[in-house]
Amino acid sequence: MTKYLLKIARGLHRAAHPEYKKIKGLNLLEHNKQPSRSQIVNFLLQHLDREHTCYLEIGVRNPMDNFVHIKASQKYSVDPGKEFKENPVDFKVTSDEFFNLLRAGKVLSPELKFDVIFIDGLHLADQVDRDIINALDFIKEDGFVVLHDCNPPTEWHARENHMFLETPAFGLWNGTTWKAFQKWRFEPGVYSCCIDSDWGVGVLSKKTNIGNSIQPVNPFYEFDVMHQNRKAHLNLVDFETFKKFFKPV
Repeated sequence: MTKYLLKIARGLHRAAHPEYKKIKGLNLLEHNKQPSRSQIVNFLLQHLDREHTCYLEIGVRNPMDNFVHIKASQKYSVDPGKEFKENPVDFKVTSDEFFNLLRAGKVLSPELKFDVIFIDGLHLADQVDRDIINALDFIKEDGFVVLHDCNPPTEWHARENHMFLETPAFGLWNGTTWKAFQKWRFEPGVYSCCIDSDWGVGVLSKKTNIGNSIQPVNPFYEFDVMHQNRKAHLNLVDFETFKKFFKPV
């Protein structure tokens, strides 16, 4: 049997496996959830009710996925361009390098503060944690840090190795972003919740009470422990509940 036929046979075998069928259904469910991350970011920008708003996006890939849909007076984008060759962004560097340049006054201004910073870069917990730390330094006191991929439906989606593609997740990847988000759920000085839409949109705030911090749980960040306690550990809420945290604009 040729390699091509073997590949087809393996694919048919996987497609018939109950686990693959189940997770295919979860993927479809997640794809159909509303609102999108763009709509959530725009809601937050609108809530601030300012004539001028400033937005930063970390990890753009294709700007059509999110960046172009954001409605802000000033918008800046950061991406080294490893996954999208055209990479039409403002700063073609890693997020670590961008924040170092920003602090040194070599790009924009070190006094600049953003209304919303959206983090969707490398989906590994240590990198996401650094992005959160940097973002909290550069948002306004009433601003928001927003993260994508905080609510992976299965452990296959939450794998560390992006290139491990032959899994029931069918190549979809949320990485270990959830671990970094949960770590910040333990921080007393930060309010937080995760909106159950678009693979989990985490929101952090220094001022707006969108959810109180919790005592440290799941110290080894085991996926099954999080999975059994998503609502409490991630403060998982639907968008209608999230909107109730805010006064009407």
